[in-house]
Amino acid sequence: MNTPNHKFESSAKAQGHEVSLIDIVSFLNGNWKKLVTAGAVGIILGATGWLFLGSYTAEYILLNNTNTNTNTNTNTNTNTNTNTNTNTSANNYALDIVSWKTIQKSLPNLAAQVLAEGADHDGSKSLYQSMSDEKWWQKNVTPSYAISKADTKDLAGISKDLDTASTTILSLTVIANGNSKETSLDNVRAAAKFLRVGGAYLQIRNILNSYEGETISAVADIQKKITTTQIEIGFQEERAKRLEELRIRFPANNSVSQQVIDPKDSGAKYLPISTQIIAVNNEINFSKEILQRSRDRLVQIELIKKFLNEANPLAEKNFNGLSLLHQLVEIEEKMRSSISKGNVNEIEILDQIHAQLLQISARFTKGLEGNTSPKSIKAGLLKSIVGGLAVAFFLMLLALLGQRRWVNTKTNHTK
Repeated sequence: MNTPNHKFESSAKAQGHEVSLIDIVSFLNGNWKKLVTAGAVGIILGATGWLFLGSYTAEYILLNNTNTNTNTNTNTNTNTNTNTNTNTSANNYALDIVSWKTIQKSLPNLAAQVLAEGADHDGSKSLYQSMSDEKWWQKNVTPSYAISKADTKDLAGISKDLDTASTTILSLTVIANGNSKETSLDNVRAAAKFLRVGGAYLQIRNILNSYEGETISAVADIQKKITTTQIEIGFQEERAKRLEELRIRFPANNSVSQQVIDPKDSGAKYLPISTQIIAVNNEINFSKEILQRSRDRLVQIELIKKFLNEANPLAEKNFNGLSLLHQLVEIEEKMRSSISKGNVNEIEILDQIHAQLLQISARFTKGLEGNTSPKSIKAGLLKSIVGGLAVAFFLMLLALLGQRRWVNTKTNHTK
């Protein structure tokens, strides 16, 4: 028997829109066929959307090869003007972690510059727009290290060599998407090529900038050193002249001392005159050597300036580093043909330029290459099906709830 209070509570619950578990079970029991049908339709739509609208993902692995015979010749002019030629031979990977991070930060700006200046490029415009974003490189290019972070934790106490191995890059995995399999493969090849030619271009710019900085700052220092050395030679020659006069005046003090002492030491003036004459002439010869080395360096810098005058205009137009390398090598060969074979001073600086250019070429061709073809797959089928199922189920549920609400509202108005 329904009492007035019970009717009032039922009416209050109805007005407060409270839904019990029994109501939910009843709703699902009455509409489960519609919900199942909607789910099936959603699965079909998700699979169809994946089939016609899903994108392909291509993957290309670039091996970071080593150069087992890397010879580096450096010519260092210090304050004492000593030349240091260093030949090193080691297993050097094309890219280490520092050079990769540097290139990774600079490639987005280079891609944006290629688009802004309308330069020729391989790949679609949309791909270059994507590559102009730094996040694209973080997401789509993944380095593989010799030892992972997990391996480092497990093997931390074995050897200090693990610290080096954990930062050694074995390969770079490049990923690119496309609406079709062919498009994705074209995009991943274009991205990998841009990584190589762009990386080569960036390192060429670094070399040209370092040479340009050297021509600006070094010339003034060398000119100052030449002037200082010329003044010093004048004093040294005058000192030698006075010592010759003393030797004539004191012929008895002409024995050569076997004592080793710095000629600039305060006690050197008490050495035999012949010994002092030998020492001051050695100083004069050494100063003349410094003077000649400084003048030779100025000649080399003038040759570098000549190289930069032809190289910089090309670097401002050609963003393909490997193509630019070929042009710069031609400039170097043309300059080499214009100097005499016996001019070892100019040949030395041209050899240095030539070696640096070839090192970059080897680094981004044979040093960083894919020995297998890229592969492309159409991923995301499960994701598309789940998405279609969720959307269709939600829309059907929303429609059924709306229908029920409409019936309840219509019933209340009828009462």
